[in-house]
Amino acid sequence: MDAVLAADVWMHSRRHGLSMREKEVEQKLVKSSLKPEAVFVPKWVSPGFDGMPDRIVFLPGRHIGFVEVKAPGEKPRALQKSRHRLLEKMGFHTYILDGIEQIGGILDEIQST
Repeated sequence: MDAVLAADVWMHSRRHGLSMREKEVEQKLVKSSLKPEAVFVPKWVSPGFDGMPDRIVFLPGRHIGFVEVKAPGEKPRALQKSRHRLLEKMGFHTYILDGIEQIGGILDEIQST
């Protein structure tokens, strides 16, 4: 990768609040959805309503969960915590994913709800 392209990738990740580690965790979650009949994990974009979780997880049998992806060891911002509480009050489950080893457990938990 040349220096200009590397700088563009770095600027894009910084501008959108994604460290490379967070992006790697998110990519692993998305790769878990390569078989759409088993799990579907679209990105959730909510224009004008910041702080919503990054991904919606759909599993067979009407099981839905919301996943906030963070770099390892990072915590949600105050606004994100507020949005998670809002979803929880409405009966939806939200999860913080900050390591690829958590993906299976989160999917299992969503499946059991």
